[in-house]
Amino acid sequence: MAARALVIGLASSVLALCACGGSSSPAPSTKVPGNADPADVAVIKGWVDTLRRGEVGKAAAYFEIPSVVQNGGPPLRIRSRRGALLFNASLPCGAALVRAVRHGPFTIASFRLTERPGRGRCGRGAGDLAKVAFRVRDTKIVQWRRVPTGGAPAPGTAL
Repeated sequence: MAARALVIGLASSVLALCACGGSSSPAPSTKVPGNADPADVAVIKGWVDTLRRGEVGKAAAYFEIPSVVQNGGPPLRIRSRRGALLFNASLPCGAALVRAVRHGPFTIASFRLTERPGRGRCGRGAGDLAKVAFRVRDTKIVQWRRVPTGGAPAPGTAL
C-alpha cells in the first residue's frame, strides 16, 4: 500500500509540474558564437532550420517583399512570395548556423552545409562552410548576400 501511495504521489508531482508550464522539450536556443544581435540571429536561425527541414515555403516566408538576394552573381530583387519561394527552392543545400557576427548593419552568418529533404541536392558540398551577409528588419530578411568564406567581405564589396 505504501508503494502505491508513493507512485501516486510521484505521478501527481509530475502532472503538477507539467500543468505549471513545465515542458519535456526545451525551447530552441538561438545562442550561437559571435557578437550578432540575438533578434537577428533568431530570424536567421529560424530561416535556416526551416530550409534544412525541406520546408521551402515556410523558409520563403522569412523574406520581406521586396528584398534583395545575391548568390554569386548580380543582386536580384525578390518582388513577390513566388519569387521568395523560387529563390529558396534554388538553394541546393540545407545548413546549420555555426556563428554570427556583426559587420556594420549586416549580420554575417557562417553555416555548415547539409543535405535537405526535397529537390535540392548538396552532394559533395555537404560539410563545407558557407557565409551569408543578412540584413534583418522587423523579423524579416531584407537582404541575403553570399560572401567569401575567408573572413570579412573583400574591400569594395557592396553589402
